[in-house]
Amino acid sequence: MGNTFCLFCGCVEQSSVGVVEQWGRFHRLAQPGFQFFNPLAGECLAGILSTRIASLDVKIETKTKDNVFVQLLCSIQYRVVKENADDAFYELQNPQEQIQAYVFDVTRAIVPKMNLDELFEQKGEVAKGVMEELGKVMGEYGYSIEHILMVDIIPDPSVRRAMNEINAAQRLLLASEFKGEADKVVIVKKAEAEAESKYLGGVGVARQRQAITDGLRENIMEFSTKVEGTSAKEVMDLIMITQYFDTIKELGNSSKNTTVFIPHGPGHVRDISNQIRNGMMEASCAQVTDDVE
Repeated sequence: MGNTFCLFCGCVEQSSVGVVEQWGRFHRLAQPGFQFFNPLAGECLAGILSTRIASLDVKIETKTKDNVFVQLLCSIQYRVVKENADDAFYELQNPQEQIQAYVFDVTRAIVPKMNLDELFEQKGEVAKGVMEELGKVMGEYGYSIEHILMVDIIPDPSVRRAMNEINAAQRLLLASEFKGEADKVVIVKKAEAEAESKYLGGVGVARQRQAITDGLRENIMEFSTKVEGTSAKEVMDLIMITQYFDTIKELGNSSKNTTVFIPHGPGHVRDISNQIRNGMMEASCAQVTDDVE
């Protein structure tokens, strides 16, 4: 409905307060509701003030301790104190400009004492300092400062780009460290696997040679027992020649085999037998040495 007035009476709406003058000077405050005025006694309604919370956005440009220019967006929430509405009505002609001036003054006194990083971390302390100083000053003029919020901190564009580049470089460095550690683990595990594989391969070869040696020993002993007059060397030669011909047979049965014996012929059978026998004996001696160790 709003505030309605005539010469003799008027209605002050809720969350408002009227200022009544008598013969040009302050007389009383008109509270919300229906009010009577006596024009014959010089009473008149000089004005209406709202007691609702108002908001004022202030943009402040200042410099930090490390010489970085920043813009601060500050939101001030204030209201008129009902009991001191006459001070708010008569003392300040433009309260928004007065609040803005004090915010500029206090902020530019606090921010230059901080680095840019400290400003981001302690923007609540800046708002608290502004609220304390502004509350003291504006309280004398009938205004109450309810809240002050540092909505945004905007550094110079070149500084923002530099900060983003520093952050990106730090993240790339961290990623490189993690990647290096991962590669290190892969290399170590691969080396351990190769070492284990070679060890197991060596164990397998040693067992294979031992099994061959044991088999040949049993064959020689059995042949010598059943056939009288034969020496161990003759039995060994016969076994080696038999194995040689078995190998030649296997090679001949395979059409895709590319193995060639050089030199090759019946006269070299004894040499091959000696070579095989010497290899078996060396393997047996090596196995005995390993067992002793």
